[in-house]
Amino acid sequence: MRALDVATKALARRDFSERALRERLERAGVDPAEAEQVLARLRDEGALNEARFAANRARALAERGKGDAAIRYDLESQSLPGELIEAALGELEPERVRAERIVLRRGPGPATARLLASRGFEPDVIEASIASTPRAALG
Repeated sequence: MRALDVATKALARRDFSERALRERLERAGVDPAEAEQVLARLRDEGALNEARFAANRARALAERGKGDAAIRYDLESQSLPGELIEAALGELEPERVRAERIVLRRGPGPATARLLASRGFEPDVIEASIASTPRAALG
């Protein structure tokens, strides 16, 4: 079964959302009916698990300094259900803690606030993180 070979080779390297794996099979020229059978089999066997994918993807983005809004947007672009997105976000270290770590490393100020905003941190989190970081703690 060619579709199974394509899918398992892809999953051996990393997790995929169901939509992304379906698209990969489509690009490989796999018949849509065969692709759906393979996706169902992989789901049943636990090799394709969108909750695991969402949690791993959210954690990786958070570790790269992304805020909740950016992580949510990324997961939504993967066509993941809202409840999986919220569950994945709920497993993360609080957004404010992640923002404060960046502020401590870079220092409070307008440039850091802009960086946090560009990385998808909420405005109230940015403001609180900048305000709560004592300048004495910076060095």
